[in-house]
Amino acid sequence: MSLNQFVCIWNLAGNHHTTNTKALPYLLCCRVLMDIMFNSTKKSFPNSIISQQVTVISSLLSSPLCISNQIKILIIIYQINLHSSVLTKTMDNVPLLLLILVILSTLSTSASSEAATSSPSDYQELNVEETIVATKLKAKEADNLEEGKWKVKLVHRDRINSAPGKDHETRFQARMERDLKRVASLLRRLSNSNSYVEAEQEAGFGSDVVSGTEEGSGEYFVRIGIGSPPTYQYVVIDSGSDIVWVQCQPCSQCYNQSDPIFNPAHSASYTGVSCSSAVCDQLDNAGCHEGRCRYEVSYGDGSYTKGTLALETLTLGRTVIRNTAIGCGHWNQGMFVGAAGLLGLGAGPMSFVGQLGGQTGGAFGYCLLTRGTGSSGSLQFGRQAMPLGAAWVPLIRNPFFPSFYYVGLSGLGVGGSRLNISEDVFRVTDLGDGGVVMDTGTAVTRLPTLAYNAFRDAFVAQTTNLPRASGVSIFDTCYDLNGFVTVRVPTVSFYFSGGQILTLPARNFLIPADDVGTFCFAFAPSPSGLSIIGNIQQEGIQISVDGANGFVGFGPDVC
Repeated sequence: MSLNQFVCIWNLAGNHHTTNTKALPYLLCCRVLMDIMFNSTKKSFPNSIISQQVTVISSLLSSPLCISNQIKILIIIYQINLHSSVLTKTMDNVPLLLLILVILSTLSTSASSEAATSSPSDYQELNVEETIVATKLKAKEADNLEEGKWKVKLVHRDRINSAPGKDHETRFQARMERDLKRVASLLRRLSNSNSYVEAEQEAGFGSDVVSGTEEGSGEYFVRIGIGSPPTYQYVVIDSGSDIVWVQCQPCSQCYNQSDPIFNPAHSASYTGVSCSSAVCDQLDNAGCHEGRCRYEVSYGDGSYTKGTLALETLTLGRTVIRNTAIGCGHWNQGMFVGAAGLLGLGAGPMSFVGQLGGQTGGAFGYCLLTRGTGSSGSLQFGRQAMPLGAAWVPLIRNPFFPSFYYVGLSGLGVGGSRLNISEDVFRVTDLGDGGVVMDTGTAVTRLPTLAYNAFRDAFVAQTTNLPRASGVSIFDTCYDLNGFVTVRVPTVSFYFSGGQILTLPARNFLIPADDVGTFCFAFAPSPSGLSIIGNIQQEGIQISVDGANGFVGFGPDVC
């Protein structure tokens, strides 16, 4: 946002005679918070502006209105910045009055967003026949997404690895088994129990360190180029990992992958990293061999990757990124199934997002393709992945586990009504336990047992018209919908801090467990206080992560 735009909004917020009475309280608080935010960047207003209404600002600093609506106001400020960044690119000469009108419209909408979104629809239709047909794995079709600068296609593992003869029930059971291992690995990693902390403190290079990734449950793949000239490889995307790595020749121990294994000897841009390098120092678990930096990541099921840290050129869509730190794995073992390695999208400095830094502003977005559509999803980096009109939710920083994307979930809803579940159930504790993580590698959303039981019971109470079926795998609530064309089901919603509500499509919470009409409520209890929003619930929804500013966006468009 430019200084002129900032001053304009600041003055507007101080105008007590504004005709937009609904937006006025939020404008006033925005003015205070923007003043604090602006001064925190060690800039300053012109003296004439600083002197205006100092008394009002001072009184508002401790205003209960500002305190109680702080998250909403921060979201409004974020929306203002999004509008400003777009407007200044294309409308540099437009009078500020027009900008004011746009901002007032945004603030008015935001100020009344809670009222507009607090009553989601009570019911929606699930097309049973269409969903069952979608379980039939089709032959791999031509990609229908055009890749561009900072944008690549995203495909589900079943479209690369599954044999055509496998039925949906077999693939479903395999997916749930992978998911159990993934969640077990996450729970081990995201636990601040004394036993875990002591074990981690004692762990050195060469010992098992539990990672946030269980690669066996890697569900979504992208194709990137490694080296110069590029060797194209399928790699798993993982929002819970902080490293980029691929299998490399010479391979002392490697698993089967769908592409030829990368040979650094054939790349003109490959450079090994020295042990004294600052890049090597950023690894959580580094070693040294003959002057070269070594990395090692071990996973909860005994899988691992070990090798040399290097700087290499990556090709993403039509963009070439030089000097990217990657792990070149010469010893690899586990359920990696087809993928050449992993593209870490975590919030740490060694992840792909962290290494891009200023090139993309710490922002990326993705659309996980809806099952059975035959279409490709997408992964995009940069500010262009931040859509206007999204429902923006604050990211919660967990200082104990800074690489993961925690969100401020405050409640759950069924049938248009919010359930009586304490927000404390979803909060991160002072020790870093609990909280709610967005994870691309986990399939099924996990909730603390107390919240899950209330959530499930409310759903069951509103689906007494549907015939029940026995539980399947990790699911205890299933229905026999064989013979139904469509069914009417209650809506399911996530309530977030700041008032935003995400109402899921029916196919994201009632999923087919076989080919003959068994559908299950796609949530499961967590054995700990940690909640995980999984990729089944994220399917078909445009997800945007702005790590630099601390927000995640949902929508506004479906994929």
